Amino acid sequence: MEDCVFCRIVRKEIPAAIVYEDEEILGFKDINPVAPIHLLFIPKKHIATFFDLTPEDEALIGRLHRAVVQVAREMKLEEQGFRLVANCQRGGGQLIFHLHYHLIAGRPLNWPPG
Repeated sequence: MEDCVFCRIVRKEIPAAIVYEDEEILGFKDINPVAPIHLLFIPKKHIATFFDLTPEDEALIGRLHRAVVQVAREMKLEEQGFRLVANCQRGGGQLIFHLHYHLIAGRPLNWPPG
């Protein structure tokens, strides 16, 4: 999508503090962090919501999860842990319609979230 902010970050039209990148996945720092560690992980392919996933995207989502774990290990989060959040649709809190995960860590995370 031409106007999608995450697609523009993928195309390097908007700067981002990138923490992970490969051919299909991009990880970068959230510009409005809710914790000391707040990263976003996205597929470079534009997929608006989880409802737009196709069977062909299964391997891509697996690679997305592996990228999250790789960065979490590099940041030494195995003992401390982290929260992985994915919002879907406006009612679920999705503000940018490009599938993405929030990796949140670095402070106590209560349940239910606020």
